[in-house]
Amino acid sequence: MPTTVLVLVETINDYLPILEHQGFHLILAPTPSERAEAIARHASQIDAVLTRGPLGLYADEIAALPNLKIICVIGAGYEHVDLKAAADRGITVTNGAGVNASSVADHAMALLLALVRDVPRCDAAVRRGEWPKIMRPSLAGKRLGILGLGAVGMAIAKRAAAGFDMSVCYHNRQHRSDVPYTFCSTPTELARASDFLIIATPGGLGTKHLINRQVLDALGPNGFIVNIARASVVATADLITALEQRRIAGAALDVFDAEPQVPQALKTLSNVILTPHVAGLSPEATQATVELVGKNLTAFFAGQPVLTPIEMPSSVGSAVM
Repeated sequence: MPTTVLVLVETINDYLPILEHQGFHLILAPTPSERAEAIARHASQIDAVLTRGPLGLYADEIAALPNLKIICVIGAGYEHVDLKAAADRGITVTNGAGVNASSVADHAMALLLALVRDVPRCDAAVRRGEWPKIMRPSLAGKRLGILGLGAVGMAIAKRAAAGFDMSVCYHNRQHRSDVPYTFCSTPTELARASDFLIIATPGGLGTKHLINRQVLDALGPNGFIVNIARASVVATADLITALEQRRIAGAALDVFDAEPQVPQALKTLSNVILTPHVAGLSPEATQATVELVGKNLTAFFAGQPVLTPIEMPSSVGSAVM
């Protein structure tokens, strides 16, 4: 009998044949109603679940799946997967950390360029028949701060330093002796040392609201912030107030607290650029992500170690970056 995988992710349909060709039986449930129906109808058949961080898998759902053995999370974040419930059942959880790093880093730099150079407003003006001469800062020679120097943060740092001649500093859970970038001991220190600040750390309780009023004030009225990580890292109310009062120059956001709902205040501000959580989406990244899921599933059901296991609750509290 083939292994049955419940697929909750809505963006990977074109690449699901990768898993089917490996012999896995897939149940697709990309909407909340389909998800609830699939769990109710096929609970005893489901051996594995494929999800992503914002979609998660909750304790009651885990409890409803008596034969669930492994949860595979697309991307690095797994903030809405109930790890305690999984650990209590001995369920393995994997993620896709680093697989889409290039795509996310590309998007981060695209947002930074569009924000600092005010590309959307220039585009809109030309479409209206206007020809404004808007003078905006250059990226060259500026100071880039990166919160979280994992795979995505490293990819951003390399693009910024080598491609735009920027100096790079970072804040991380631990100092990294293997990089040429400057370590800052706190997010506030990082913001103070930066012209531009990019958020590239995982979500979860360990990083919640690391970026708050104090950090935004340290970034200052000429500073720009880009978030391609998780909305929970930034105190949204503090960010909106700072933008409205021009205590920072602007923000570009790919992630939001209650996706797909976006605060109206962010939509109305002229110093904000918004994208719909697409930083990690590219054909290359999606294919590589699904291939990694296939490798993890194949290894697990062959009794071999999975490639990208997530640390379970005994050590999760310290794994914030």
